[in-house]
Amino acid sequence: MPGSDGAVAEAVGYHGIGAALGTDYFHIRDELTETEVELLERTRKFVDEEVIPVIGDYWEKAEFPWDLVRRLGELGLVGDEIEGYGCPGMSSLASGLVHMEVNRGDGSLGTFLGVQAGLAMRAIDMHGSAEQKARWLPGLASVEKIGAFALTEPEHGSDSVALETTARREGDEYVIDGRKRWIGNGTVADVIVVWARDTEDDQVKGFLVEPDTPGFEAAEIKGKISVRAVWQADLTLDGVRVPADSRLPGASNFKDTGRVLASTRNTCAYGALGHAVAAFDAALSYVKQREQFGQPLAGFQLIQSRLARMLGEVTSMQLYCFRIARLADAGHPIDTIAGLAKMNNTRKAREVIAEARDMLGGNGILLDYHVMRHMADIEAIHTFEGTETIQSLIVGRDITGVGAFT
Repeated sequence: MPGSDGAVAEAVGYHGIGAALGTDYFHIRDELTETEVELLERTRKFVDEEVIPVIGDYWEKAEFPWDLVRRLGELGLVGDEIEGYGCPGMSSLASGLVHMEVNRGDGSLGTFLGVQAGLAMRAIDMHGSAEQKARWLPGLASVEKIGAFALTEPEHGSDSVALETTARREGDEYVIDGRKRWIGNGTVADVIVVWARDTEDDQVKGFLVEPDTPGFEAAEIKGKISVRAVWQADLTLDGVRVPADSRLPGASNFKDTGRVLASTRNTCAYGALGHAVAAFDAALSYVKQREQFGQPLAGFQLIQSRLARMLGEVTSMQLYCFRIARLADAGHPIDTIAGLAKMNNTRKAREVIAEARDMLGGNGILLDYHVMRHMADIEAIHTFEGTETIQSLIVGRDITGVGAFT
């Protein structure tokens, strides 16, 4: 029956971000290449037909969606801008659009993609040897293998440069000792990029560690209320011995680590945009269907005003993302610009999602309507890979020339 809760839930659950809902209000799609459009549509179809109908159950049960992550590989959506080794070699904009769409479907799946392609694979591609790339990148791109990126420690979150995990050289091996926390894919990974301080020169370097190495332990972090369908881990490395050729030869100090992190901030901005688009679409679909006081909610002035403000935020987020992608594709340094976009978009996404949740009333807290799931998941994106505070200090240092981290 039109206006019933069941009909509204179905309408909210299966809309994409097409022009019919007004999300692409500035016609950004017109600026995309044929390849970028094809990747957008391929990802959107996957999200609408395969992710959204089932992801609520995975999220509620905190189950890892193995079938869905494998499909990402089958569809050729993993690898971002990496060339060769079975990777898609996307433009920066195409990569961002893929991350946007996957997060529109679900933040857990988006977080998996960010770790797999944005951190683990980029670290190997940027800093690995030819042999390391040939061994790991094809399997990671197809998701026949899973990767993790172990930087954060229990006592060093934002202050990651102060990490205490050590690696000491003993003959043809390195011995790694330390602890890591909040490591995405840490319990299911086939290879973990571990960042540790070399005791010889006190510089941070990267090492490829396989989980069956003696002394390596991974324990799933329980009790998460955000991105529940992807698993983060506590890692313990107690005398873990790896061959010397497991070190990433291109990573000689923390600046090299920072290059990997900087390259993923734009995908975080796209991820936040995906969450905001999902919430806006859900709210717009809902108010068109839901009837109160004898008419659809969409006919009330307050609702239209709120929708217009939400659309304004979503559109500004789109323009941020579009511009940083084109700058990246042109070879322009975007590290600080992407930090500003990440800071802006995660904050704005929280606001848009909160508006949507409120507009859906009591139904807004039900998984059937998806908004509450996005509301919980955006909190993780807002925090990881540099909080809003850290991003503001990075931008502040850039515009003033003065570091204010201490």
